[in-house]
Amino acid sequence: MNLDDRDPAGVVRVRAPNPSALTLDGTNTYVLGGWVVDPGPADETHLDAVRTVAGEAMEGVVLTHGHPDHAEGAERLGVPVTLPADGQLVGPFRTLATPGHSADSVCLIAGSACFTGDTVLGRGSVFIAPGEGSLSAYLESLRRLRKLDLEVLCPGHGPYVWDPDPRLDEYISHRLERERRLVEALDAGLRTRDELLDSAWSDAPDELREFAALSLGSHLEKLAEEGRLPDGAG
Repeated sequence: MNLDDRDPAGVVRVRAPNPSALTLDGTNTYVLGGWVVDPGPADETHLDAVRTVAGEAMEGVVLTHGHPDHAEGAERLGVPVTLPADGQLVGPFRTLATPGHSADSVCLIAGSACFTGDTVLGRGSVFIAPGEGSLSAYLESLRRLRKLDLEVLCPGHGPYVWDPDPRLDEYISHRLERERRLVEALDAGLRTRDELLDSAWSDAPDELREFAALSLGSHLEKLAEEGRLPDGAG
């Protein structure tokens, strides 16, 4: 086993069989004591594996947000389900609201471990769609997380992150660098979606171009909120 991807003490990860470009190897479900974080899709094989790990002592389900790849199977486990609010205590977890990927996104903190859902992934960057998500809120959420004293991030997709501070710094700088490149393209007079993507998202693989276009939309939305969007853009 890769020691960098070892389970934190008291935590067991059960990965759902729903791999994709956005879910990476699949949705990570976590079991801590009698509590289940993000049961994932309504896949009975996966849910049976979660039941086996949690055992008869299962007390409840806690969600990081309501997207189906994290929450669809929750009600099938037959225990109370909670999508907590900021500051709420649920079982062993305290809650930090981290909107951005979605308006209802939260991180769940137990000791020095943080269950991040889709706020931070084990690899790659987080998808933020305009309208449902908010890039401005997302950057603020990352800064809130950066202030915490954490040992490990337990993401909704991908491996554990055992060095949280550099990853959070990288996430913030990545978004700001993407914004810098977009503003540079706008200042150069580029306006169409394809022109802006070719300039500011030139590194996006072809199969992810449509998702990059949605990310472009979230950046344009942020610039508009800040009064920084030039005429003819957006």
